[in-house]
Amino acid sequence: MKFPLTIIILTLAALASYAQAPAEALPDSVIEDVYLARDDGNGKAGDVVETFSTHDIPIYCIVSLTRSSPINVKMNLVAVKVNGVKPETRVVTAGYTTKQGQDRVYFTGRPDGVWVAGTYRIDVFVEGKRERSLTFEMKGDAAPVGASKFAPSKPGPAPARKPH
Repeated sequence: MKFPLTIIILTLAALASYAQAPAEALPDSVIEDVYLARDDGNGKAGDVVETFSTHDIPIYCIVSLTRSSPINVKMNLVAVKVNGVKPETRVVTAGYTTKQGQDRVYFTGRPDGVWVAGTYRIDVFVEGKRERSLTFEMKGDAAPVGASKFAPSKPGPAPARKPH
């Protein structure tokens, strides 16, 4: 089954540091943090979340790196348990090679219509090696998704982190 979903990539130059949750990275990982955020209503990443509504459009996956030298970052969006989609189906793959001075990659996704409810996973790869996985829920009605459309958004500052 074709699952029409598109991820567009935006990047930001180095940003000021902010409070971070404890890292779950491998010892030599160049990933400082990976987190998901809702849109703030102005086309930028808003508050960090762990669960989305099927009407949260777009959604953001932000990858914060420990270095600002060029590096290849790839993200796979995987349907883990989504009605009508074979489990472990890779829905979308998007990648970006940072430029000197960039330490964040913003992956932004939007369907045409609403998201399909279910469990999804984001797998993040650096230089071809899987470094992080993040599972999340898309809650709400399970309406089918139509054809994807592109709508670039303008990145803003890093989303506010809530204390854990």
